[in-house]
This record gives sequence, structure tokens and C-alpha cells, in this order.
Amino acid sequence: MQRCLDNGIGRLFLPNVDSSSMELVFSQVKAFPENCFAMLGLHPCDVKANWREELDLIHMSIPQHKIYAIGEIGIDLYWDKTTLDIQIEAFKIQIGWAKELKLPIVIHSRNSFDEVYEVLQQEYDENLRGIFHCFTGTAEQAQKVIDLGFYLGIGGVVTYKNSGLDKTVEQIDLKHIVLETDSPYLTPVPHRGKPNESSYMIYVAQKVADLHQVSIETVAAITTENSKIVFGV
Repeated sequence: MQRCLDNGIGRLFLPNVDSSSMELVFSQVKAFPENCFAMLGLHPCDVKANWREELDLIHMSIPQHKIYAIGEIGIDLYWDKTTLDIQIEAFKIQIGWAKELKLPIVIHSRNSFDEVYEVLQQEYDENLRGIFHCFTGTAEQAQKVIDLGFYLGIGGVVTYKNSGLDKTVEQIDLKHIVLETDSPYLTPVPHRGKPNESSYMIYVAQKVADLHQVSIETVAAITTENSKIVFGV
């Protein structure tokens, strides 16, 4: 946290992954109430046999805490394709929570853009909004996300030489982007291969600035304002 503050990174939105990790989020929020903001959801990789019980535990805790989004939620077909049906069901239930609470959703989508996009089309109304976390798709997919009114979460992958994400980000107006790290994963260059941390977001911001040929201060100002629009804080 000190390295974050030293690097001018003062807004961290923290997701749990299941009911057992909620306390980690809330303890961090309690320790840094000006800088850390809670999100709650059941991560698609944790949609397992007991997923309904997990959803109940998470849902029951929402009224007891101030949260700013439902997330990370979505579909992950990288690790396990056999749970697709229950992942979709859990995703739709949590989208319903977000609409009811007038909160954004933060979407985890891995090897599943088409499946996630189909759910969003089915569930779409004026209350559906949020962020495609860790977006790594094509310019065409980015436009589909933008057309739904969602923002693109850009993280460390944009700094990777052969990811192709740099070519996509070049074509996206900064008004559609928020910055993120996905700590402790997807560490940006020059620290790739080591555990990620939120203070490394400066490398993501600098890469986006280079791609758009603007200052890092410009990127910071625009993406921070975008995050305020999404999260309402």
C-alpha cells in the first residue's frame, strides 16, 4: 500500500473470489478506508458443486457492508469447460443483484468472450453497466463491449510484446478505458514473472500513454474519471 501511495495510486477496488475471502477485502478496506473499495461476487473459477450456498453467503453479507460493484463475475472456460451451465446461471443471478442494487458489474472473461457477450445481450437493460476486467480481446470485441456501455479494464498484458493488446488499445478512445493490475497476476513489464502488485499500475499507465502519444498524467486523469463514473466514488 505504501508503494501504491508513493506512486500516486490511491484508488484500489478489491474483489473477493468466494465467501471465505470476503474478510480479506473488508479488513483491507477497514485499514485503508480512503483508498480501498470493496466489491463482492462469486468468481467463475469458484463456481463449483456448492455454488448456490456460496452465492447465499455472499448475498447475505452485502447489506452489512458498503460495496461498489458485484464482481468478479462471469465465465472462465480456460480451466474447466464442464461447469459452463452453472457458471452461466451464477453469472445471471449476480447480474440480477447488481441491477437491483444499481451497482456495476466487473466481468471476468477467459476464453469465453462469446458466451459472456451472449449473456449480456440476454440480460441487457438500462441498469446493466460495468467493466470487462482484464480485457485482452480484439478491436472488434472491444467495440462490442463499448456499444453495450461497458468500460475496458486494461492491465499488464498491454505491456507484453506479442499479446496484440497494444494494437487494440491504440484504437480505443481513452474515455472507454480504466486501468488495473489483477494483482498478484499478469505482472507488467519490467517485472513480468514476479508477483504483481497494485503499485505497478504506473507501467500500465505509461504504456497506454505511449500508445496514445499523450502524457501519463493525461491517461491518469481520464481513466480515474472513468472509474469514478463507473463506481460512483
